[in-house]
Amino acid sequence: EVQLVESGGGLVQAGGSLRLSCAASGFTFDDYAIGWFRQAPGKEREGVACISRRDGSIYYADSVKGRFTISSDNAKNTVYLQMNSLQPEDTAVYYCAADRVGGNYYHEYEYWGQGTQVTVSS
Repeated sequence: EVQLVESGGGLVQAGGSLRLSCAASGFTFDDYAIGWFRQAPGKEREGVACISRRDGSIYYADSVKGRFTISSDNAKNTVYLQMNSLQPEDTAVYYCAADRVGGNYYHEYEYWGQGTQVTVSS
């Protein structure tokens, strides 16, 4: 059974940092694309950062480039999202997702975690 469990969300002031973790199990971690997505109230779920297993490329949404970094520890089957210089517009529920193919859009992912809330106060 594929499981993705996010952690690390919370409340932070603007300009602060958080690191999200996604612990994966039930599949061969190295073979799956992994992505971080977020969804704010009333908005569509959007891709934040994604790792492609086909060519190792990494995608970042324009809104987070230079501030967020996705990384993976294959030995621990864990993916991280380091978020720096957080702004109120980063407030959302953040989800980890996995798929054999994946991509940059939420509909390209089959497996999802339960999400973790990130709130940035001004």
